[in-house]
Amino acid sequence: MIGVVGSSNMDIVLTVERFTNPGETQKAISLEYFPGGKGANQAVTAAKLSKKDVYFFTALGNDDFGKNLASNFDKLNIKGYIYTDLPTGRAYIEVTKNGCNRIIIFEGANGFITPEIVENKLDVLNEYKYFLLQNEIPFETSLHIAKALKTKKKIIIFDPAPAQNIEKEIFQYVDYFTPNEEEFKYLSNKFFGLNPEEKLKEALRRFFNLGIKNIILKQGEKEIILYNRNSILKIPVFKIENVVDTTAAGDVFNGALAVALEEGKSIKEAIQFASAAAGIAITKKGAQSSIPNREEVDKFLKNNNKG
Repeated sequence: MIGVVGSSNMDIVLTVERFTNPGETQKAISLEYFPGGKGANQAVTAAKLSKKDVYFFTALGNDDFGKNLASNFDKLNIKGYIYTDLPTGRAYIEVTKNGCNRIIIFEGANGFITPEIVENKLDVLNEYKYFLLQNEIPFETSLHIAKALKTKKKIIIFDPAPAQNIEKEIFQYVDYFTPNEEEFKYLSNKFFGLNPEEKLKEALRRFFNLGIKNIILKQGEKEIILYNRNSILKIPVFKIENVVDTTAAGDVFNGALAVALEEGKSIKEAIQFASAAAGIAITKKGAQSSIPNREEVDKFLKNNNKG
């Protein structure tokens, strides 16, 4: 079974012709609200794709946004959320007409998830085997959870987004590290002073020396690359023609990856399954509203068999 600890946000999405330049004012084409947050996106993905329970420990504000998000969790039978007096987290997202996005996060209630708070949930979390962590809650909380759960031989999947304020101690507890190109480059420079575009082997060696088991490098439209100490596996992504919104693609990938691994798929099969789910998601608007169900993913894989 899959557990998630992380953020819940209401995504406030402005669709624009192009990204706004510094000092510039432009009119938005539309203003929309979508349930989001990296933790919530991953939990909803896991719930929609898995036949088993998903536990999601997150904090919501006792406001209309929080109640809206909770209603969505209830529909999918996702358990674990709590309410606080802090406002529900928010993400302000600028999306261009060709589907590119940039995001500003307001932490809000997500900051309530401290190591002390989550310590009281460890008994419940121990009932689950696969865990999804991100970095939209306080980093010390993710570190505390990873350390505590690793002693129970749980499988930790860590998405380093946003990449700021991550410390290298967490990597000794991580089984699957899933950065995109920019996150991998940023952290390679932060920790080792290396540019992976110039010294990839050295950057990988340094990460593995920290204790990471597997690195799954997401590269957008380019192939996904799995690195571990023994091998390199390059997996082509599916060609998607009608890209609408890439906002939750990485979250959908991680949630689907956990489902596939939990079902006993090989790592190659798991990455292909996750890539298919993310590919479907970018053809739809919004974060959680874009997440496919299991039937959609299975049909997509059948019609786009890569062998």
